[in-house]
Amino acid sequence: MVSNVVPARVPAKTDGTKKKLSGPRKAQRSALLGAMFLMATSAVGPGFIVQTTTFTVQLGSAFAFAILVSILVDIAVQLNVWRVIGVSGKRAQELANTVLPGSGWFLAALICLGGLVFNIGNIAGTGLGTNVLFGVDPKIGGALSAVVAIAIFLSKRAGLALDKIVVVLGAVMIALIAYVAFVSQPPLGLALKNAVIPGQIDFLIITTLIGGTIGGYITYAGAHRMIDAGVTGPDSVREITRSSVLGIIITGVIRVLLFLAILGVVAGGVALTSDNMPAEAFQAAAGEIGLKLFGIVLWAASITSVIGAAYTSISFVTTAQTKPRTRSIATVVFIAVSTTVFTMLGQAPATLLIMAGAVNGLILPVGFAVILWVAWRRRDLLGGYVYPKWLLGIGVLAWLLTLFLGYQSLGGLAKLWA
Repeated sequence: MVSNVVPARVPAKTDGTKKKLSGPRKAQRSALLGAMFLMATSAVGPGFIVQTTTFTVQLGSAFAFAILVSILVDIAVQLNVWRVIGVSGKRAQELANTVLPGSGWFLAALICLGGLVFNIGNIAGTGLGTNVLFGVDPKIGGALSAVVAIAIFLSKRAGLALDKIVVVLGAVMIALIAYVAFVSQPPLGLALKNAVIPGQIDFLIITTLIGGTIGGYITYAGAHRMIDAGVTGPDSVREITRSSVLGIIITGVIRVLLFLAILGVVAGGVALTSDNMPAEAFQAAAGEIGLKLFGIVLWAASITSVIGAAYTSISFVTTAQTKPRTRSIATVVFIAVSTTVFTMLGQAPATLLIMAGAVNGLILPVGFAVILWVAWRRRDLLGGYVYPKWLLGIGVLAWLLTLFLGYQSLGGLAKLWA
């Protein structure tokens, strides 16, 4: 076999330009970047924005500690999820069906149910975003936004279009929130101190953050996109690991910037009392421009969550053998159903959202248990790959925390049905 390595003493000829990536390699890099942002933007939806604002108002700078802990736990979970799914090359429901026949379809049903309900909320978020920007009726804004999402999946190169849109809108959100955080002048020193030595700790808020960042379909959004792009097997472990960590870091950066933006307003003495505290905070920080920036951020967060929820939910009821066109049409139907329900109701159904959130809390420990079982006992599904014990160990610790999340969810369901 002829080696492609140039001997050290014989410099390779070059024209002074960097070697360009080949087509397939460049496409995989693009898809991995898309997978990272798909995971991040799927977590950053309308609920994420409201949640972060509410908790910042409640805890002030002490919320920094909750954010730090949630990011560390998220990394522990996603490192394992991406590693097992990536190395095996199988989707979560396929792994579950192999471990316990039928369990994968049960998991898929829960994912799709939760994804559909939350997607109604995401469509509502796009409607509110367009209302802030252009003053149009939220129903019309939501319907038009759904058309944008549908157009992405109907395009001839749907995968590439998906990757591009989530990366661009993710970058836009980071830039705009960073601007608002800068002009609001948050007390950075106090926030940093509380990240390590918090003045107040609220474990319920921490578990809520974790569930909202990696609960339900969000857990698998990036990993499923990654294997659809063909980044699989033991030889891809390095790329898989880097991508999973960077995806969580992107989510964390958005959360931190949003926290700092709101903290600057609150620390400046502004009392947020309206029904739309995030919009009020952006306006207090940057005036009328800030309000319009909030509209852009809310729309971008909502439309990317629409895309993430639809893509991931359909990935649970299709296989690698499903034709891309069939998968795209199924995704379009998913978005259309979500939009129809929203336009009929005029708002996201609060009771269903609470129920879906509780179901998401139950999905996390069940689905993650399958991931850890494959890592521990099913080496055959990993192509003989020797799973790192340290990674399995932190995964088990994170799983124990997800059990607590599940317990909290059961309590939420019990109250809902009481």
